[in-house]
Amino acid sequence: MRLGLLTAPFPRRTLEEVAAWASGEGFQMLEIACWPAAGGERRRYAGTSHIDVGRLDPDTVGDLLFRHGLEISSLAYYPNNLHPDSGERRAANTHLKKVIDAAAKLGVPIVGTFVGRDSSKNVPGNFREFRKVWPRLVDYAGERGVQIAIENCPMLFSYDEWPGGTNLASTPAIWDEMFSIVDSPSFGLNLDPSHLVWLMIDYERVVRDYASKILHVHAKDMEIDRDGLYRNGTVSVGMGWQVPRLPGLGEVRWDRFVAALYRAGYDYVVSIEHEDRAFEGSEELVKRGFLISRDVLKPLLH
Repeated sequence: MRLGLLTAPFPRRTLEEVAAWASGEGFQMLEIACWPAAGGERRRYAGTSHIDVGRLDPDTVGDLLFRHGLEISSLAYYPNNLHPDSGERRAANTHLKKVIDAAAKLGVPIVGTFVGRDSSKNVPGNFREFRKVWPRLVDYAGERGVQIAIENCPMLFSYDEWPGGTNLASTPAIWDEMFSIVDSPSFGLNLDPSHLVWLMIDYERVVRDYASKILHVHAKDMEIDRDGLYRNGTVSVGMGWQVPRLPGLGEVRWDRFVAALYRAGYDYVVSIEHEDRAFEGSEELVKRGFLISRDVLKPLLH
């Protein structure tokens, strides 16, 4: 397995600058943020565009990565692909297709994204929307030799996302339904164990049960604020007590998780997703966070 990072926390740096730093610090792969270059989504950890997929020169990008001894693990674009507003949904789906096209041109095997969710609808209602959108998107990717890896984050961090979140694909029951509707080798998971911690889902069992569907892995940790849990309770669905942390600073047993990946035959990337507020506010803090994560994970990856 190889160690990578998601480039989104470096919005003010060019891909060349990010690649030079990552290579110099021992990272092997980049998960490259590909939001629309013209802007748009401005929530935390969104909006970064290190590859402008509308003006892509594959040779230039390939040469840049080759010079720094890096590979691209996936192209990353995480919008709400089931947005209740038809214009927002169309824009997200259209840009996702452009990211898929860019992956095909670059020879990148995977695009990471969210299923999305219409928060005004329940789960069955969202699956009706899912059937309208996702079979076509997966067919589009498969025709181009690209796999779509869905991150299992519920997208539930603030009250404007409460109570259902803005990403449907967060639990085994939902994955089973999702994969029964779209049964394709081009459709799988970008597995992040941190979300399973606060959902009280056994991440080692998930690796066993969904081994064939794990296309990409995110490394993020989760701290449970016990005082916040005491005050808010589980019915708050994480509000006030789930705290995203860097790998090694939360409750994920990374040795057990990585051991489960080895047992399952996973042999691709473990990509650090930096969403720890304690290591924000300056580029030096962000870099320090990535290096802490590197030192936790690197001894486990060979």
